[in-house]
Amino acid sequence: MAEITAALVKDLRETTGAGMMDCKKALTEANGDKEAAIDWLRKKGLSAAAKKSGRVAAEGLVGVALEAGKAAVVEVNAETDFVARNEAFQNFVETVAKLALEVGEDVEALKAAAYPGTGRTVAEETVHLVATIGENMNVRRVAVINVPGGTAAAYVHGALKPGLGKIGVIVGLEGNANEALETLGRQIGMHVAATRPDALSVAEVDPAALEREKNVLSEQARASGKPEAIIEKMVEGRVKKYYEDVVLLEQTWVHDGESKVKDVVKKAGSNITRFVRFTLGEGIEKEVSDFAAEVAAAAGV
Repeated sequence: MAEITAALVKDLRETTGAGMMDCKKALTEANGDKEAAIDWLRKKGLSAAAKKSGRVAAEGLVGVALEAGKAAVVEVNAETDFVARNEAFQNFVETVAKLALEVGEDVEALKAAAYPGTGRTVAEETVHLVATIGENMNVRRVAVINVPGGTAAAYVHGALKPGLGKIGVIVGLEGNANEALETLGRQIGMHVAATRPDALSVAEVDPAALEREKNVLSEQARASGKPEAIIEKMVEGRVKKYYEDVVLLEQTWVHDGESKVKDVVKKAGSNITRFVRFTLGEGIEKEVSDFAAEVAAAAGV
């Protein structure tokens, strides 16, 4: 029997896009013959994944996972919204989110992690799922909040099932876990989902974004024709309003419409250490198709 080398397996994987273990099995079945191995993979529907890898995947699911003092959020994309309701896909997202709790927020490390019960990595299991379901998929991003001795909470908006939906938020809070603090964490998650803050505190606002905002506000104020001293005060007031829009701690608490978030957290005797918000497909350029034109083209009109 021909020797199945790592280089041969790698070559077949690059050619077909199939998983490492699937390629090794194909070469074993084909006695080392690459072309026969490709045919074996095609018959099993595994090499089809390579053809799908170039298609835009902007749908899918955001998943969250929790354990003591730690929270993870992942985004796994697919091509259509239908896949989000596929049980195998949902199970995959749930498993990847749980793995992220241990692996951390390096997405490449997460893809290289062993996928439970398969002998494959997460990346290889993704390819396997692509071949099974028939759509391009991608583990796009991951974030993990770790609060040793503290509390981690999560909120999913529009959840299809617990921990899976279109918007996922994770929050870290100082203080030992108790029901009140966990409830506050979920409420903060709901608030973040609704208000989309850019930064936790004023100190964390992107300096470039702040400078750009100040330039715009200054030009708007000067258009009023008022003296520079007054313009300066006008800009200060508008910058404060800007902070109230983009800084979580400065925002008005959505649950009562009156308190500041920082005051609510202070009253609870805690501090927010970090928050992360993932919205499905944000930043991905989606393909826009003209369905009528596609039908006409298919009909040869």
